[in-house]
Parts: sequence; C-alpha cells; structure tokens
Amino acid sequence: MKQYKVNVNGTLYEITLEVVEGAEIAAAPAPVAAPVAAAPVAEAAPAPAPAAAPVVAGAGEAIIATMPGNILAVNVKAGDAVKKGDVLMILEAMKMENEIMAPADGTVVSVNVNVGATVETGTALCVLG
Repeated sequence: MKQYKVNVNGTLYEITLEVVEGAEIAAAPAPVAAPVAAAPVAEAAPAPAPAAAPVVAGAGEAIIATMPGNILAVNVKAGDAVKKGDVLMILEAMKMENEIMAPADGTVVSVNVNVGATVETGTALCVLG
C-alpha cells in the first residue's frame, strides 16, 4: 500500500493505493471512484474515420492531423492559392479549436475531409502543391 496526497481544485485528499502486479490487474475489481480510469474505456471504440483519399508520392505536401478530433470548418477547396500561415481548417480536439495552418505558400491540390468528419492522428487532411 502506498499513501499519496492529492490536491483537487484546492481540496487536499489523502489516498491509499494498493500496488498490483502483472496478471492480478485483470482480476482486480475496478475502484469505485476512478473517473480517470473510466475515460480511456469510453474512447477505446471511436466511430471509424472516413477513408482519406490516397496521397500520391510527389503530388505535394500532405497536411496531417497531429491529434484525433472533429473537423469544425474547412476554409479551402482544391485549386485555392494559400500563403504560409493561412488557416486551412479548424480541428476540434478535447473541446479546443486548433487552427490547421499552411506550412508554406502553395496551391491546394486536394481536400480529403469534410466538415463534421472525425479524424484520427495521422489522417491526411489536405494536400498542398
């Protein structure tokens, strides 16, 4: 058993945790007050992301999602000229809006996602040429 002091929103709690080894983890009952442990289970089976259009080598620079989330806005379409720093789209992740910006000047070759799409880390959002 290990004892810890935890500060939650200014309230100090003293907790005791039992150290569990290897295979015993699966057999141990879930603690009653463990909201942190419950969160990954809810996220373990997200809705499948729409299939992204394949990116052809040499066709341009793929703009990749750096985190999973939902597409709130798509500000460009194929053929649009963009400057470095232009906001291409807005990706909502963990209730925060993240601006996906153009890394360099160029032309949008393709847009691989639509508003409302759920994307995973590594999904090609669009391609700049």
